[in-house]
Amino acid sequence: MFETKSVAETKQILETDTEYGLSETEAAVRLEKYGKNVLREEKGKNFLSMLLEQLNEPLIFVLFVAAAISMLLKEFGDTVIILVVIAINAVTGVIQEGRAIKAMEALKKMTAPHALVRRSGKLHEIQAHELVPGDVVVLEAGRLVPADLRLTKTMTLKIEEASLTGEAVPVEKDAGFTASSETVIGDCKNMAFMSTNITYGRGEGVVTATGMETQIGKIAGMIAHGETEMTPLQKRLAELGKVLSIVAVVLCVLLFLVAILQHRNVPEMLITAISLAVAAVPEGLPAVVTIVLALSVSRMVKVNTIVRRLPSVETLGCVSVVCSDKTGTLTENCMKVKKCYTDLKMKNVDALSSVKDELFLEGFSLCNDAVLPDFGDPTELALLAMSEEAGMHKKAFEQTAPRIGEIPFDSSRKMMTTLHQSRGRRIQFTKGSCDELLKRCTHVYAEGTVYPMTAVHQKDIKRAMETMADGALRVLGLAMKENVSSPEERQMVFIGMAGMEDPARPEVPDSVAQFKRAGVRTVMITGDHMDTAFAIAKQLDIAGDRKQCMTGNRLESMDDKALLEVIDDIRVFARVSPKHKVRIVKALKKKGNIVAMTGDGVNDAPSLKAADIGIAMGKNGTDVARSAADIVLTDDKFSTIEKAIEEGRGIYANIKKSVLFLLSSNFGEIMTMFAAILMGIAAPLKASHILWINLITDSLPALALGIDRNDTKTMMSKPPRPPKESLFAKGGLYLTLFYGALIACISLAAFLKIPYSRLCMSGEQVSLEAIQTIMISENILAKCQTYAFTVLGISQLFHALGMRNTEISLFRMNWRDNMVMIGAFIFGVALQVLVTEVPYFITVFGTVHLSLIEWGMLAGLAAVPALAHEIMVLTSK
Repeated sequence: MFETKSVAETKQILETDTEYGLSETEAAVRLEKYGKNVLREEKGKNFLSMLLEQLNEPLIFVLFVAAAISMLLKEFGDTVIILVVIAINAVTGVIQEGRAIKAMEALKKMTAPHALVRRSGKLHEIQAHELVPGDVVVLEAGRLVPADLRLTKTMTLKIEEASLTGEAVPVEKDAGFTASSETVIGDCKNMAFMSTNITYGRGEGVVTATGMETQIGKIAGMIAHGETEMTPLQKRLAELGKVLSIVAVVLCVLLFLVAILQHRNVPEMLITAISLAVAAVPEGLPAVVTIVLALSVSRMVKVNTIVRRLPSVETLGCVSVVCSDKTGTLTENCMKVKKCYTDLKMKNVDALSSVKDELFLEGFSLCNDAVLPDFGDPTELALLAMSEEAGMHKKAFEQTAPRIGEIPFDSSRKMMTTLHQSRGRRIQFTKGSCDELLKRCTHVYAEGTVYPMTAVHQKDIKRAMETMADGALRVLGLAMKENVSSPEERQMVFIGMAGMEDPARPEVPDSVAQFKRAGVRTVMITGDHMDTAFAIAKQLDIAGDRKQCMTGNRLESMDDKALLEVIDDIRVFARVSPKHKVRIVKALKKKGNIVAMTGDGVNDAPSLKAADIGIAMGKNGTDVARSAADIVLTDDKFSTIEKAIEEGRGIYANIKKSVLFLLSSNFGEIMTMFAAILMGIAAPLKASHILWINLITDSLPALALGIDRNDTKTMMSKPPRPPKESLFAKGGLYLTLFYGALIACISLAAFLKIPYSRLCMSGEQVSLEAIQTIMISENILAKCQTYAFTVLGISQLFHALGMRNTEISLFRMNWRDNMVMIGAFIFGVALQVLVTEVPYFITVFGTVHLSLIEWGMLAGLAAVPALAHEIMVLTSK
């Protein structure tokens, strides 16, 4: 608002005097009215509320039901196991909570602790939180701006606003400027914003906003109120949990109907129904998914990626749009000279000679207030780096030509001049805007000789200037004048020009190209100027036409419907505000995209939080950006995102394998139980058997599948999976039903083996009724259940081996890539032996001892899923 007001209008609106300031009494009244100049603290969640949030998920509800059922069955050991699983999930989730709170804390650390303010006509150093609208603040180089200000005086004032706008170069401020309409932060030359850094000059300003009303306060508000959406996997698992809950209830109802129709013992059927409901619930699934995601975090660290929110790991696998800030992410956030114009010729910077171009290098080194490696204006540091690369050093120049006078830079002249005593003579160097410099030059320097400036010379220089500008280079010119007693900026000799840029990171072009092959679109979103943004985007092959670019002003003029119509065609958004970035991310998400947003500044934090995946830079990023992000890149390289997406796709594939394995195993249990009940025979499994397999036996191979090594190169040659794609897509449902039915058949075969054999040996007619009678009369039900329990458990281990890759033979798989699976298989068999051979477990599970012959027979039956896998591989070729 205040960028459109003159200094006089601002004073009138805020009822203040720029020379006198507010009185202490008035300041106290306004402090009471507006509150302290601090970012508002959101009421933090306590441990209990965060814990309850983690428990508010369908699969967790199903686990609670399973625990209650186990309690009813007096299976207290199983109840404890299930509750421990729930606790592990909840605690893991609580640890990941509080990102918005951390972001708010980081923002507070950025705000200025003190301010130099004029009150009652006197200067006072006060705590920044005591500032109120209308206060007159004095600004100096090295200080942070303590609140949002309408500048009233500027003396060569430059403020670095990269954390708010993304613009690498400090902004030159002008108190005399008045905007014709409300504009983006980067174009507010007459405003200074809270938490930005004053790099050069001095100034004064009137406080226009404090606390949450400042630009950084509005960003803090967006972070605090941003919603954290469920990831695609969480949505699929939530849907699965609901389905499984319904299945469990439906099965219980069906069993009661069967009990009534078959005139069976209702209390007995109640226990059987509970067992069947337990079979419908994959009790180990939430724990397996959580642990697989947690284990994947350590793998992500190896590719320089720190995961702050576990579910975001798999979301990477379906990212379809990567929105990236320009400065510091796609570029190096370090100005470098790219082109030079000396001796009336265009040169690459590496072609400069310390002999032929000595005057050019000397002038840019001496007319310079920066000090390497990192003190001063980025453009001046770039000029010093250029000289260093050519073998010339500022300190050496200063020893032979010390500065004895200067005219500081100001926005009206757009240049600065320094005077030096050099080898018995005085020489001045002037650097600044080429247009302004040419107006003051009458001669030109080339090949060691000074010539009168002609129209041809001017035309050549302007053409070179335009060439650099078209390449989005920031161009500075250099001139000199000899034998002067004091600095004077007229009748000078033009020496040359330097064109500099914030260069693209060298690894980015390959990553952008790889994203294209993988069906991932790259979109640049920056607060920088359109020309600069488009030049970098074209260089990186993000955009090839200006029609693919949009400014913040144009975006502001569009409603959401109009934006949705064009957003798929836009590759570059320039001169945008933090609010615009959030709107862009939300629009892309509305179009069905899974959006990853990268950034490093405060201005990126709201959009990082709004995106499906927020990715912050770890080395040079702000604390605010890191706290708002889901993932942090420790090496700040854009190419690391490519590796992270590769890992994300592999992780999702592994989780899908784990989920399908567990569900097919559970389906086998359901089919085994339900088929037996429909046939009118005893239940083949006890609830304790099912819980043992679901929580213990199955969980280990499921974890092994979760850390399997995939062919990520093949994965990165395909487009991302649709976010709404079912876990059962691409043959997943067929695999689940087929292997579930197969496991059920062999488990029932094992269950019926003893009574069937005895009926055959006795010559009696084989019938279901006869089988049931023999089981009860000859007291062999426990042994039959042990057979079924053993085959069910071990067959699922064989099934897990094939789930590594359903298209490759077990004999062609590289088992060295997943020795954990071999260990899980051996350990699973050992556990199954434990419950049939150790007296304590025999008592707990109601099993019986098995002979070696029986073990051999049951192992052969349990290996049928592996045989089926081999047949399916052969027939699919």
